[in-house]
Amino acid sequence: MTPANPAQREAWVGGTFPEVERVRPGLWSVPVPIPINPLRYVLVYVLELPDGVAIIDAGWNTDEAYDALVAGLGVAGYAITDVKGVLVTHIHPDHYGLAGRIRESSGAWIALHPADARLVRERYDDDAIDSLVQRERALLRRCGVPDLTLDELAGASMMIRHMVSMARPDRLVEDGDDLGLPGWDLRAIWTPGHSPGHLCFVSPERKVLFSGDHVLARITPIVAVHPQSGPNPLADYLDSLDAVRKLEVEEVLPAHEYRFLELAERVDTVLAHHDARLAEIEQVVGAAGAANCWDVATRLTWSRPWETIPPFMRRSANNETLAHLAWLEAKGRVVREAGEPDLWRLP
Repeated sequence: MTPANPAQREAWVGGTFPEVERVRPGLWSVPVPIPINPLRYVLVYVLELPDGVAIIDAGWNTDEAYDALVAGLGVAGYAITDVKGVLVTHIHPDHYGLAGRIRESSGAWIALHPADARLVRERYDDDAIDSLVQRERALLRRCGVPDLTLDELAGASMMIRHMVSMARPDRLVEDGDDLGLPGWDLRAIWTPGHSPGHLCFVSPERKVLFSGDHVLARITPIVAVHPQSGPNPLADYLDSLDAVRKLEVEEVLPAHEYRFLELAERVDTVLAHHDARLAEIEQVVGAAGAANCWDVATRLTWSRPWETIPPFMRRSANNETLAHLAWLEAKGRVVREAGEPDLWRLP
């Protein structure tokens, strides 16, 4: 993809942080660090308003992230108290985690899609999280995850929960909603897949798309079956890609990596990636005769050897494999034999 700012791409490739940047009049990009994560930072976008700013996404709830956001706002000429609203693309910690702390500092409203807003309590409330972990454990057992690692994988995300300040949204944003930001013709596009309530935001007048994690310059977002997903999230994701592909925009502003220019070309590349992945999974299932999801996942091509993938990412890999199997099942290309574990075969 052609980077909108080559220096931003060079920072990503070189393992450094990009600069706080004035993208265009009234719009800034602020990198906010993500601890212990290969993504390294989330790009928070600052939209100037007549009486302050609104931001798209927020970062993790750590002092380092908060300080970086405050410093970035300062470069743009604003303070944290000038934030009037936080548009959250989805409820993963690197996008939503700091939103509550920002609201405490500024009184800003927080906006989410209803499909993600419904998941907040079970995901981040101490009184509800045990139920979610047990549901994840049951799902992993049906996938064939070995007993030796079952508990470790089921609770693998617990280590990052403290990086979220749980905050219920003040506004619910539906597909097609005008955000009502003075000076901005910003419209919401519901793009489920990476999360049930993922939102992108498009400005037809400025010809820019804030794509969150939906479309990134080089990597593809995790699309997985899990206790809070729908039954076929990959179908949702592929449909959502089609929904944004036709947009007439000149620049894509994602939450990670770097800004780029060719939206339709990138969408086509991602669609081709999933076509290839689906074919690979079909081939593995056919060669095995019958296999559980975990065994299929261990036989796929990943960015590193399976043995070197840490537990949290192994769980993601398994659940992403399950999403592809569910899509193939819906198309009649594989058959599920229910049990503990479920077995998958070709028809």
